[in-house]
Amino acid sequence: MSTPMEISVNNPPDADVSVQNGDVPHSAPPPPPAVSDDKVLVSVEVCLKPSSTARVEDIRLAVERMLEKRSLSYIDGPIALPLDDPLLQENVQRIHICDTDEWVQNHDVLLFWQVKPVVHVFQLSEEGPCEDLSADGQLSSFNEWILPAKEFDGMWESLIYESGLKQRLLRYAASALLFTEKGVNPFLVSWNRIVLLHGPPGTGKTSLCKALAQKLSIRFNSRYPQCQLVEVNAHSLFSKWFSESGKLVANLFQKVQEMVEEENNLVFVLIDEVESLAAARKAALSGSEPSDSIRVVNALLTQMDKLKSAPNVIILTTSNITAAIDIAFIDRADIKAYVGPPTLQARYEILRTCLQELIRTGILSNFLDSNHLMLPNYCSLKEQVNMPESQEARTLLHLCKQLLATAEACEGLSGRTLRKLPFLAHAALSNPYSCDPTKFLCTMMDTAKVQHSELLD
Repeated sequence: MSTPMEISVNNPPDADVSVQNGDVPHSAPPPPPAVSDDKVLVSVEVCLKPSSTARVEDIRLAVERMLEKRSLSYIDGPIALPLDDPLLQENVQRIHICDTDEWVQNHDVLLFWQVKPVVHVFQLSEEGPCEDLSADGQLSSFNEWILPAKEFDGMWESLIYESGLKQRLLRYAASALLFTEKGVNPFLVSWNRIVLLHGPPGTGKTSLCKALAQKLSIRFNSRYPQCQLVEVNAHSLFSKWFSESGKLVANLFQKVQEMVEEENNLVFVLIDEVESLAAARKAALSGSEPSDSIRVVNALLTQMDKLKSAPNVIILTTSNITAAIDIAFIDRADIKAYVGPPTLQARYEILRTCLQELIRTGILSNFLDSNHLMLPNYCSLKEQVNMPESQEARTLLHLCKQLLATAEACEGLSGRTLRKLPFLAHAALSNPYSCDPTKFLCTMMDTAKVQHSELLD
């Protein structure tokens, strides 16, 4: 992960501002440069309280005014609500700065006139998934969520991958929706709004698809005030009756087609383990697969081609076995992103956030005087050369190096296993009600070895 970016926001006129050639008088802050066309866009997400009935536009304007007059640094994470603004105090649950880490290069500091905050105001849906019930007793063909959903809140931030993967997906979706919105001729410039995430099990592909849909529903809520996620139950689409599976696929996508007819509705279709629906047809032709699978693949490709004309739908798919997918489906995917096992940096960041959470909740003791203990991220740790002077800083650095050694010992474990590792380590403690982080990391190292042995077995 990149080091968080600090962005200087304009202080009030009486603030002390310094420039390269010396201090500028309080009454004369430096003017913005004349050339500032390309501003860095920084997303500011504002989550409303469930009880809030305030107008989204009023909240957006209030947050923009707050950002203009307050002096703060733009770093990924929450910022405090202003105590002097009753509108925000009464209606806003949290304000979160996003995506700044992607803009950091060599610790550059972006001045306020180089930045354009983009405020997104949203309210979480608490309805939960709604199943499509089948009249004949078969499994439901899909689950449906209204987005943004409370169930997926915080999922995007918890997912840690190689640098740039999540931003690549966000930018792809923005371009796909923009090209359709602007009426780009699809015969001259082709895109299908289909994403394929592939890789071994346990790497978080399905979670990333759900988190991406959640994030896009927030980022595009001014254009699409209604958003839905349709998670297809692929196994329910194989009928016990011969030749019926293709019809079931067609019926499912007919329901999706009805959803996208509402132009203010943004629909995400998630097909997990898509190889079960889009199996390579050559296997069926050779006799190694049922011939009904050919009808399923043909129906799937036909229905996806029909959805291509709809501007407000994105199809998200995952696969553990890309070699089993029909080449015609793979060719239709705009992005084919590999999601592999976590790198050392990702493993460290996953374990760091786990440890941070256990310290926050009091399950692990806070061994520092600070009430807001923040473990340095991977980049900050690798750049630490000189031993810190204070005892507290030395203790913190020692803990982080021990955490790095634990991450190194976890090579080969999936992200799913890494997230379970702190729980399994805690369950192995003789006294789970009293433990300091250093002893806990030793236990977690032993637990990682156990996980490795179980993988080998």
